[in-house]
Amino acid sequence: MLSKRIIPCLDVRNKKVTKGVKFQNNVELGDPIEMAVAYSDGGCDELVFYDITASAERRPIDIDMVRDVARVVHIPFAVGGGIETLDDMYRVLLAGAEKVSVNSLAVKNPGIIAEGAKIFGSQCIVLGMDPVKTADPRFPSGYEITIRGFRERTGMDALEWAKKAEDLGVGEIVVNSVDADGTRDGFELNLTRKISTNVHIPVVASGGAGTPQHLIDVFNKGAADAAIIASMIHTGEYTIKQIKDELVKAGVPTREKW
Repeated sequence: MLSKRIIPCLDVRNKKVTKGVKFQNNVELGDPIEMAVAYSDGGCDELVFYDITASAERRPIDIDMVRDVARVVHIPFAVGGGIETLDDMYRVLLAGAEKVSVNSLAVKNPGIIAEGAKIFGSQCIVLGMDPVKTADPRFPSGYEITIRGFRERTGMDALEWAKKAEDLGVGEIVVNSVDADGTRDGFELNLTRKISTNVHIPVVASGGAGTPQHLIDVFNKGAADAAIIASMIHTGEYTIKQIKDELVKAGVPTREKW
């Protein structure tokens, strides 16, 4: 079994890290650069930054923040939010990010995945998806894709979209459950496993992490390749080391500190 990755997520709004529950009632937590350094030094495997209002406000991503992060951390990191064109991807990668995450853009223009993969390589292109559970029979997987921070439903089935994105050349898929986001009640295991077992690229679970056991479950039961965490470490309740120690005890392979 390949080593599982632990990826802190830093949702950024107005140059501050923020966190909410199900995309609402966000509170400010700190400086993204300082927090990135702390998590990198603490042993995380990668980082991901989302400019959470860029797409909704239809403005470009904060490229200065990307450069600042690249100067102070020495692990891979991905950036999402406000990426609308291939030029935006180029600017983010040139500023020092290893990966760009597309979500709303990819839904509206799926061809951007194929174009980005061809120019920059599939390993640089990450599909972020925000699925919400539904009983509507139009969605065979039981989940519908939403965009623009859960502000807009798309009429797209989550599993079908994952398969299509893989065919287009995306290198990784982040499954961020809207229903579980910020709840700290555990990951959406059903959907994570459904996607993980139907694509041949890495799948990253996101939304709902509250305890190390939740990560153990999403790796073992959800078949995830990596897990994004936020609230459980932002609050100081757990450290990266504590989480990895629990994973090792449970027999889940983890990466050594970079």
